Amino acid sequence: MAGEEGTLIMCHSIDAWNEHLQKANESKKLIVVDFTASWCGPCRFITPILADLAKKMPHVIFLKVDVDELKSVAEDWAVEAMPTFVFLKEGKIVDKVVGAKKDELQLTIEKHLK
Repeated sequence: MAGEEGTLIMCHSIDAWNEHLQKANESKKLIVVDFTASWCGPCRFITPILADLAKKMPHVIFLKVDVDELKSVAEDWAVEAMPTFVFLKEGKIVDKVVGAKKDELQLTIEKHLK
């Protein structure tokens, strides 16, 4: 995991997803999972904002999953709209934000860091 603080971690395979998720859960840090799609306009809009948040918040782990690339992961997590942000702590879902809502995203992260 070293060297990945402050970055958006793109998961391109089920193995990578499982590995990152397991390490993230063990770290006991807040995890923000961005379920995205290449064809989704709002997803493209929010990506640089998310990257910026990741830089500013190295104590939060940001994982990114393309729903077309990892369909089964999106299905497992009941993702129906893009972007969907799922907030996790130690393997448990603590919150969810659906849509490219910059302010809500930031407020939700701050809420769970307290």
